[in-house]
Amino acid sequence: MRLLMVLMLLFVSLAQAAPPSFAPVKPGQALVFPRDYGAHPEFRTEWWYVTGWLKTAAGKPLGFQVTFFRSRTEHDPGNPSAFAPHQLVIGHAALSDPSLGRLVHDQRSSREGFGLAWAKPGDTDLKLDDWRMTRAADGNYRVTLKSSELTLELTLAPTQAPLLQGEGGYSRKGPAARHASYYYSLPHLRVTGVAGRTGAVGPVTGSAWFDHEWSSEALQPEATGWDWVGANLDDGSALMAFQIRGKDGDKLWSHATVRGPDGKVTRYAPGEVGFSPQARWKSPRTNADYPVATTITTGATRWQIAPLQQDQELDSRRSTGAVYWEGAVTVARDGVPAGRGYLEMTGYVRPMKL
Repeated sequence: MRLLMVLMLLFVSLAQAAPPSFAPVKPGQALVFPRDYGAHPEFRTEWWYVTGWLKTAAGKPLGFQVTFFRSRTEHDPGNPSAFAPHQLVIGHAALSDPSLGRLVHDQRSSREGFGLAWAKPGDTDLKLDDWRMTRAADGNYRVTLKSSELTLELTLAPTQAPLLQGEGGYSRKGPAARHASYYYSLPHLRVTGVAGRTGAVGPVTGSAWFDHEWSSEALQPEATGWDWVGANLDDGSALMAFQIRGKDGDKLWSHATVRGPDGKVTRYAPGEVGFSPQARWKSPRTNADYPVATTITTGATRWQIAPLQQDQELDSRRSTGAVYWEGAVTVARDGVPAGRGYLEMTGYVRPMKL
């Protein structure tokens, strides 16, 4: 009996003996494609994130969001068991339908392995049960997912080159160099396929924004969440802006990128980027108070952000543990309608943890 207890304690100690060392994000490391379209399992956190506006055959607008997350756990990397949860794969999907007045959404999560879930290196190849996101040889992305709530079967065709965020893809999230991610975007994806909530699925066309980001220590300890917007502008331009918030709602860091129709990229430092709430919405489910309409300043330019509908709160406590506002928005430049995009706001229910 004593020998059995000793062996059990030894097994437990060995299983917990070697926590992983997560790869750091460093400036000056060039992104290489197609390799960096794929997974980076040595880093703690990674996501592939698609948002966009769709139009049904009847001309009805729909917003959509699909995100695949890969999370490296702190489980001993030397454990050879196929059941060891070294990597987790998580999926979120949502439709914003103004005729319903709220999001329709679903979520899934699984440990990687057994052919049920993966995030493969080398190129975009993501699987979570029957949810898939892949990149084909012609550069087009294919998103396929069905659930009891919604269906998305979409082809996303790039029309522009990748937009490297920050300094060549090194995106700083705070004053310390280690608080950063590798980050690129694909604006103005041309979307075709079928989509809709259950019982109302049909052909759609539209435009989407794609983000791929990976890091090991993106947020500084005092950060509680962020506000982010990615927008496809009508003249072919692209806007990305974010701010990291502290415990009092104050700005800890911000950054913005604008790529013009001529391909010229302008980047804005923290002192040149501001978020100013214009209208708020209080969730009847969580009591979170979200600034659903806001004005973003980038230098001398003012961008007015307004929601397709106010209630675009997504509860993902069954997968990532977070509740956040993720919604379709219209964008005006200095008061003139300029495009459409998506606004994400995290940390309004509880501090965000990656």
